[in-house]
Amino acid sequence: MCSNINQTQIQVRYSETDQMAVAYHGNYFAWFEIGRTELMREAGLPYGELEDNGLFLPVLKAYCEYKSSVLYDDVVTVITRTEKLSGTRIKFTYEIIRDHKVLAEGYTEHAFLQKGGKPVILYKHNSLLWERLSAVIGPDEKR
Repeated sequence: MCSNINQTQIQVRYSETDQMAVAYHGNYFAWFEIGRTELMREAGLPYGELEDNGLFLPVLKAYCEYKSSVLYDDVVTVITRTEKLSGTRIKFTYEIIRDHKVLAEGYTEHAFLQKGGKPVILYKHNSLLWERLSAVIGPDEKR
């Protein structure tokens, strides 16, 4: 297993910018998703495996604070961390950095759902997945 942090580099494409060559604000959430997906993959828990086990992680909350513009052709690093794990939710935090400067930061919070959209308590739904996530993230609440 790995730590609860991932760094992923992204080069901003022309299609992600406006006429002023500034990245569209909605793309930051797509970059957050890339970082989150890579963190989970690195942790040995790719989303495909979660879904194969009947577990889905829809976004409940999403937030981004824009500090400085990201421009066309910039190479930025998305730093993704797991901040909180409970039986029913997981929270990820993100920083988008260029040249050691934080350009944006934010978070997403996700629920654990089974097929059909019913919320689950992960350690009851699938104790093995709970143990694997806890080993990487560390739970915030006791069972």
